[in-house]
Amino acid sequence: MKKTTKILLTVFALCLTTVAMAQSTITGKVMGSDMDAPLPGANIIEKGTTNGTNTDFDGNFTLKTRASSGEIIISYVGYVSQTISFSGDQTLETVTLQSSDVGLEEIMITASVAVDRKTPVAVSTIKAAEIELKLGTQEFPEILKSTPGVYATRAGGGYGDGRVNLRGFDSENVAVMINGVPVNDMENGNVYWSNWAGLGDVTSSLQVQRGLGASKVAVPSVGGTINIITKTTDAVKGGNIMSSIGNDGYLKYGMTYSTGLTEKGFAATVSASKISGDGYVDGTEFSGYNYFVSLSQQINDAHRLSFTAFGAQQQHGQRFNRSTIEELQDTDSGPQTANKDWGYKNGEVYHQSYNFYHKPQMSLNHLWNINDNSALSTAVYASFGSGGGRRDEGSKIGSADYRIGLTGLQPIDFDRVVRENRDNGVDGSSDIISSSRNSHEWYGILSTYRNEINDKLTISGGLDGRSYVGSHWYQVDDLLGGQFFLDNETDTFAFGKPLQVGDKYNKDYDGVVLRYGLFGQAEYQLTDSFNLFMAADVSNSSYKQKEFMNNTIVGSRESDWVDFLGYGIKGGGNYNLNSNNNVFVNVGYFSKAPFLDNVFLDEDGIIPNEDAVNEKVFSAELGYGFRGDKLSANVNVYYTNWLDKSFGGSIGTGEDIFFYNLQGIDALHQGVEVDFRYKATGNLTLTGMVSLGNWQWKSNVSADIRNQAGDIVDVVEVFADGIKVGDAAQTTFALGANYNFAARTTVYVDYNYAGDNYASYDVTNRGSNDLPEVWQIPDFGLFDVGIRHSFDMGSFEATLLGKVNNAFNTEYVSDANDIDGSAFKAQVYYGPGRTYSVGLKLNF
Repeated sequence: MKKTTKILLTVFALCLTTVAMAQSTITGKVMGSDMDAPLPGANIIEKGTTNGTNTDFDGNFTLKTRASSGEIIISYVGYVSQTISFSGDQTLETVTLQSSDVGLEEIMITASVAVDRKTPVAVSTIKAAEIELKLGTQEFPEILKSTPGVYATRAGGGYGDGRVNLRGFDSENVAVMINGVPVNDMENGNVYWSNWAGLGDVTSSLQVQRGLGASKVAVPSVGGTINIITKTTDAVKGGNIMSSIGNDGYLKYGMTYSTGLTEKGFAATVSASKISGDGYVDGTEFSGYNYFVSLSQQINDAHRLSFTAFGAQQQHGQRFNRSTIEELQDTDSGPQTANKDWGYKNGEVYHQSYNFYHKPQMSLNHLWNINDNSALSTAVYASFGSGGGRRDEGSKIGSADYRIGLTGLQPIDFDRVVRENRDNGVDGSSDIISSSRNSHEWYGILSTYRNEINDKLTISGGLDGRSYVGSHWYQVDDLLGGQFFLDNETDTFAFGKPLQVGDKYNKDYDGVVLRYGLFGQAEYQLTDSFNLFMAADVSNSSYKQKEFMNNTIVGSRESDWVDFLGYGIKGGGNYNLNSNNNVFVNVGYFSKAPFLDNVFLDEDGIIPNEDAVNEKVFSAELGYGFRGDKLSANVNVYYTNWLDKSFGGSIGTGEDIFFYNLQGIDALHQGVEVDFRYKATGNLTLTGMVSLGNWQWKSNVSADIRNQAGDIVDVVEVFADGIKVGDAAQTTFALGANYNFAARTTVYVDYNYAGDNYASYDVTNRGSNDLPEVWQIPDFGLFDVGIRHSFDMGSFEATLLGKVNNAFNTEYVSDANDIDGSAFKAQVYYGPGRTYSVGLKLNF
C-alpha cells in the first residue's frame, strides 16, 4: 500500500513538472505605426485558447501561455492584427501594429494630434473601442463626461441636442475639429451636435486637448480643442453588421463593408445605419440616417488620394422651453420626461419645437511624400447644410388655456387652434407653425507641409482658407386650418401680405465669411528627454451681411466688407525626468476676431458694429505625468485670462431700437486637474479624475447708447466682478472600474459627480450691485454600468454589448437659467433617468 502511494505521488509530481515546463512566458511592447506611440489595452491571445492579457498604459505586456510553443495573436481596434510564433520563454521587444486605416497618415499630419510625454499639453484620448463600449443611447459629447474639465449634458434631451463645456467655456470657445477641419459655426462659433449625429459610428479616436492645445490653425480654442479622427479606408477586407435596441423604442441597425487594399492600391469602406425612437423625454420622437464613405487610391510610392464623405440626415422633436422645478414636479409623467413643447393634431403627435437638418461633409485629401523626411498633405473640403427649427407665431400655442388637461405642462391642443383658425375665415390664422430655416455653403482648403530637418528639428506650416455663406429666413410651414397669415412687422416686405405655406417673413438675410491665414510650428528635440514646441498663426476674417427682407433699407442691400486681423503664438516644453516621470509647461497669447454675430448686431440690417474688437486670451499651464507598470497619472494646473469679451445687446423696440456693444468684460478661469489609470491586477483596471475649477468674471463695465445723431440715449452698466461663471460644473469627479472576466468579456462601472454648478445667466443683465447671487444647482452623482462579450457565432466573430446609464434613476437638474438667484424661479432641464441599450455586432 505504501509503495503504491509512493508511485502515485511520483507520477503526480511528474505531471506537475510537465505542466510547469509546458508553460512559457512571453513579454513585449505594442506600438502603433501611425502615432509612434504605445497602444494601451491591446489584446494578446494565445491562439486556440481563451488565455490572454492586455497591454498596460505604456504598451507592455506579459503573457503566461498554457503550451510551451504555439502562436499568439496581437490585436487592437483600428490596426492590423499580427500572429507571432513562440517556443519557450520569449521577449518580443517592440511589436509595431500597422494602422488598418488607409489614408490616416495625411489626416494625422493636418489634425494636430498630441503625443504623450512629448507634446506639452493636457490631453485625454478615447479610442473607438471605448466609444463602442460606453456610448449606447447617450449623446456623443457625453462620452467625454469622465474627462477632466468637461461638463456634458443632453440639454433639452432631444436627439442630437447635447452640449459640452470645457474648463467653463461653451462650444463658442472650444474648437471642434473633424480630421483637422474646424466645424464650429462660422457665424457664431457654436457646434450643433445634431448635425453630426452619426459620429459615434465612424470615430476612430477622440482626443480632448485642454487649454491651448496642439492645433496649428487659427481656431477658438480658449477652453480647449476636441479633435475627432474618423475612420478612413480599412486595409483589411471585411465588415460588420450591427443592431441595437434600447429604452423608449430606441432602434438602430446598420452595416460596414471594406474591400481591403487591392494589389493596385485601391481601397473602399462604406458604412450606413438607420436610427429611430420615441425619445426619453415626452414629445422627442426622432429618426435619422447616418452614412460614411471613404475611398483611397495609392497612385505611386509618393502620392495617395483619399476621399471621405459622411453625414446624418435627422429630424427630432425637442424640449426647447425650460420650466420651473415646481412646474415639472407637478406633472403626471415626472420632471425628467415632462415637456411642454408638443401636443396632438388629428390624433397624432405634433411638435411646437422640432429640428430637422442635413449637413454632409466631404473632403479630398492628397498626400505627397516628397522624400523620407518631408511630406505635404492637402485637404480640400466642402459642407452643405440645409434644414431648420420649428417656431410658432401667435399667443395660443403653448399657453395654459390651450392644453389637454388642467396643468400647463399637459400636451398642446392643436385641434382647438385649428378649429378657431377655420372659424376666423377671411381674417386668417391667429396662430401658425413656422420654421427658422438655415442653409449654408462652406468650402475650405487646409494644406500642411512637414519636414524633419534632422533628428532633432521638425518644422511644419501651411495655409488655411475658408469661404462660407449662410442663409437665414423664417418660413410659414402650417397655417393650422386658416386661409392665410398676416405678419404684423411693419418694416418687412411681408407686412400686409396674406402669407401662404412656403412664404418667407420676419427675416431673410445672408451672412458671408471669408477667412484665410498662415500657420507655422517647430518641434525641437533638445535631448532625448527634452522636447520644445513653438507655434504661431495669423489670419484675416472678413464679414459681410446681405439683407432681403427689411423694407427700410434704401440703396444697396449688402454691407461693405469688415475685416479683423487675428493672431496667436504659443510655446512650451516637455521634460522626461526619467522613464516614469515627466513635466511640461505651455504658455500662449492670441487675439481672436469677433464672430459675425458680434459684428452685425441687427440681423435685419447691414450696418456693422463699429465698436467690435478682437477678444484677447492669455493662457499658461503646468503639468506633471507619471507612467509606471501599473499606475499612470497626470496633474495639471491651468490659468486662462479672457480679456475684452464682447457682448452685444439692444434697448427699445421697433423703429426705436438701439444697439450697444460692451467691451472690457474679463473673466479668469483657473484650476487643478488630476486623472489616473491603475492596473490593479491583470484583469482589473481602475480609472479616475478630479477637476477643481475657479471661474469668475473679473470686471465691471459700462457703455453709452447713442442714436444715429450721436446723442446719448441711455447707459448700460454691468456689475460682474467676482461673480462665478455659470453653465458648467466647476467641480467634477469620476471613478471607474473595468474588469475582464475572461479574454473576451469585460464589465465596467463608472461614477460621475458634478458640483459647484452655477445656473446660466446673461452677464449683461447684472446691472446692479444689489442683485442676489446666481442660483447654484444641487450637486449630483450618477452610476453607469455595462458589459461587452465577444464570442464565435459560426464563422462570425460576434460582440454583445449592454449598458445602463444612470443605473439608480437619480433625479437631478442638469441645466438651468437663473432668474432671481432662487430655485423657485429658475428655468431648468432635468437630466435623463435610467436608460439602457443592448447591441449585437457580427464581424465578417
